[in-house]
Amino acid sequence: MPGMAANPTIFERIELPKAEFKIIWLSWKIPAKEETLSSYARRMVEEVVKNEPVVLIGVSFGGVLVQEMSKLVSVKRLIIISSVKTKHELPKRMKIARDTGVYKVLPTGLLNYMTHIEKLPLGDLVSKRLKLYQHYLSINDREYLDWAIKEMLCWNQTQPIKDIIHIHGDEDLVFPIKNIENSIAIPKGTHIMILMKYKWFNKHLPELILNGKINS
Repeated sequence: MPGMAANPTIFERIELPKAEFKIIWLSWKIPAKEETLSSYARRMVEEVVKNEPVVLIGVSFGGVLVQEMSKLVSVKRLIIISSVKTKHELPKRMKIARDTGVYKVLPTGLLNYMTHIEKLPLGDLVSKRLKLYQHYLSINDREYLDWAIKEMLCWNQTQPIKDIIHIHGDEDLVFPIKNIENSIAIPKGTHIMILMKYKWFNKHLPELILNGKINS
């Protein structure tokens, strides 16, 4: 499951042995009005999980969603990447946004203007980063974004799910690793390390899925 507003092509560089694994990319759906995250997870499970047990892997907010899905289906392995295991791992700024309700007035509609921003005289680095976001962030529906931000900030998980595997970058600015407990730390890993550190994932995901740990 990709991160918030992202499409599943963030996994396009992830290659697992085809003889052992069947990969299913999951895509975000537009939530129903006032739909809870648990209800959304149930709808996702009903549509995509055909055989049990399954391995669920989620990035960022997608990591939160697969944790909710794991409560509804038999899971062989639960892996989250660049995400959080409980509400206590959220950074202080997100907790403040949750407690004050400021997230309710965020200008999520501005994301619709990303195509106009690219016409501005930006530097090469900014332009390349913008094109990267445009490629992987394809969901700009305001209702979805408002819902996703609310569910991410107000997620009320207080204890980590048993045997969850958490992979986290030590340079993640969205969810700083100083707030994260019991994770596999990836040196120089950022919040988008699923794109930049794909070689690490291709090497280690198979053994994590099969054995629950890295042997080498």
